[in-house]
This record gives sequence, structure tokens and C-alpha cells, in this order.
Amino acid sequence: MYLHGTSKINEQGHLEIGGCDTVALKEQYGTPLYIMDEQLIRQRCREYMDAFRATGMQFQVAYASKAFCTMAMCRIVEEEGLSLDVVSDGELYTAMQAGFPVERIHFHGNNKTPQELELALDAGIGCFVVDNLIELHLLNAIAAEKGLQPKILLRVTPGVEAHTHEFISTGQEDSKFGFDIGNGSAYEAVVQADQLSSVELLGLHSHIGSQIFEVDGFEVAAQRVAEFARQLQQDKGIYFSVINLGGGFGIRYTEEDSPLQVADYVQAIANSIQKNFADSDGAVPQIWIEPGRSIVGDAGTTLYTVGTSKDIPGIRKYVSVDGGMSDNPRTALYDAKYEAVIANRAQDDSSELVSVAGKCCESGDMLIWDIELAHPVSGDLLAVACTGAYNYSMASNYNRLRRPAVVLVSEGNSDVIVSRESYEDLVGNDLVPARLQASAALRS
Repeated sequence: MYLHGTSKINEQGHLEIGGCDTVALKEQYGTPLYIMDEQLIRQRCREYMDAFRATGMQFQVAYASKAFCTMAMCRIVEEEGLSLDVVSDGELYTAMQAGFPVERIHFHGNNKTPQELELALDAGIGCFVVDNLIELHLLNAIAAEKGLQPKILLRVTPGVEAHTHEFISTGQEDSKFGFDIGNGSAYEAVVQADQLSSVELLGLHSHIGSQIFEVDGFEVAAQRVAEFARQLQQDKGIYFSVINLGGGFGIRYTEEDSPLQVADYVQAIANSIQKNFADSDGAVPQIWIEPGRSIVGDAGTTLYTVGTSKDIPGIRKYVSVDGGMSDNPRTALYDAKYEAVIANRAQDDSSELVSVAGKCCESGDMLIWDIELAHPVSGDLLAVACTGAYNYSMASNYNRLRRPAVVLVSEGNSDVIVSRESYEDLVGNDLVPARLQASAALRS
């Protein structure tokens, strides 16, 4: 298994992350367990900030909190000087409870409710990314009632299809997100937004997909957005001060993945914006981006305990662990690929071909198909790498399994940042109507 960040094999032959032995982490916190490498998270944040500072351009880097949203994560993002992208009232509330500066919060989403808009307006967030005309006029009306004028970006689809999974590709014309440039809806949205008195139009937002390994898509998106912006300058005298090119920067899950360095993505985006807006009669706009996975993805590791196994001669050997699609649905959703290691015997030769199954009552509950491991036996610890993004965020209580704890590790210290759910948590919101309670009493 490729060792990311502070991960290493220690003298005991155990996998160590952030100076913490994973065997000791299992003994202290149990499994399944999400382990987050704080040093690597901070390193990724700084790579983005440093790369943009080197361009000399005005910018904002907003962490896309949907990848991994906890109060502790919000605090790290704040300390590293990033802004924060939220897509729900829950993520917004989490950020507010963490004391994140509201003026650095951007609110996304294709179906923001009136209640969410009110919460964000009352909080005084920095920017709304408006997705459709219904939202545009609803936001304007609510803001007018409150005597406010929130800043907005309009999300546009530039007709760019990133080379990624169809479910995480969002910049093409056939998408649930945004106003399409090609069919004229984006043009009409800009004109309408410019005429409204209770919103301030800053610019445009574009996001072409996720897990992207080349710069071509971002360059084409920047070109099409710039052409669209020039058209509006010429036709309507409308100028944009911000161009947001979203996120989607890929990470290395397996040896098949070849992501670029952060600086390569940033420099290509900066060059493209400068080139495509050079002949504009307005100032070159600020660049905003929204990395999520590329900040936390490879900083996360999930630790499991091996349980049962099933060997089907000539077909496959299944090895089951004490988690599964309830803590990581990405294999089932996206056919995601992962690397793993037997964490308590990390130096042993990985020569046995197995498939790692989860414990959910579902045939599709598989974590890894066909991986070579060091002969896993019951009681071993399995560490699956690169689970920092969209694992905790998408975890569920399927089969009434309790969601794992999350620990943040750094320099030999480990801190729980999300407690393991208890049985009481599972039934905490359950209610039994009085008529059912009465019938139970009669039967007894």
C-alpha cells in the first residue's frame, strides 16, 4: 500500500499514522475507525494557498466541506486561511457552531429551501452560488424583506465533460446543476440578476466534475466562461469581478491514478484566466476554487477488524470486516478502487489474492475487489487508505449499524473529533405512539 502523508511502518511492523500506532488506536477507540492525518490536511491547504500566492492574482480557496464536514475540520480550515463551501443548512450550522467566519462561507446547492436561505442571510454569509431562476428570485425577495443585498455567483454549465465517473461529472449540458451557456439560459439569468435590486452579482461559477487528472477541462471551461463574459460586456455592459472554476482535482487512490501537483492545477487555471481575460476592457477577475477531496481524501484511513472468511475454490476468497457500505458506500456507488494493508503485520509479504467484504446484509456490500494482502486472519487489522473524502460524509445507519468514531492524529497525539455512535444514539430520535404503547401493555 502506498503510504500517504505521515503514514509509515514502525519498528513493530505496524502501520503508523501521525505518530500513532494503528494497533494502539484500535485498542483505545475500537473499529471501524476513521483516522485523519492532521499534518497532511494542513499541508494540502497550504499547497493551494501558496500556489495561488505565487501567481500574484487575487483569489479565494474555499474548502468544499461536503467532502468531510466536522467542527474540528472547520477549525483547521479557518486556521489555514481558507474559505468554506457549504451545501446545506447542516453544513452551515456546523461551520457556525465551530465559529467559522461567516463572511468566508459560500452556500451552494441546486434546491436551497427558503429556510436555508433565511438561515444563511441572517448569518451574513459571504456569497450564495445561485443555481436556478427560482432560487434567484426567492433569494432576492427574502433579502428585500430583510433589507439585505447578498453577494451572488451564478452557476453555469460550460458544456465541458471531464473524464471521470458519470455520476460525478457536472459541467456538461445534461446536468441538474446550473444555467446552460449553450442554450441561452445562462445569458438570461445574468440579465435578470443584474436587474434585481436585492442581490449583488459578483460573477460566475463553473464546476466540471470530480477526480480530474488533467488541466485541459479547466482550461476549456475558463475559455468558454471568458467568451460568455465578453459577450455580456459587449451586449449589456455587465462585468464580473469573480470567476469560480470549482474543484474536482484528483487524488491517488491506487497506482492507476496519476494526479498532478496542486501547483500544476493552480498555475494552469491562473494562466487560462489571465490569457482569456487579457483582451477584456475590465480588470482580470479574481479566481475562486473549491477543492474538497484533494484536501482530505488521502489524509483519511479507515481501520477495520477482520472477522470471517469464505474461500470458493477456483473463484474467489472473501474476507469480511466489521464495517462496509455503511461507512464507505463509494465502492457500491462508483465502483471506487482502494489500496489496503494488514496494519498489524504491515511488513509481511502481500501475496494472497482476496476480496474484502463488508458486514451489511447486501450482496453488493464490497469494499475492495481482488487485492493482494498478507494472508488475513480473524482478529487482524485492515487499513484502507484514502478514505478521508465522502466516507464519513456519506456514512449511514444501514442495518442499524452505528457510525464509526473519527480521530485526528498528529505528532503522536490522537483526539476524537466525532464520537462513535452509541445504541442510545441509534434510537434517540425514535418515537413510539401512545396507541402502540397501550397495545403492548395490553398484551403483557
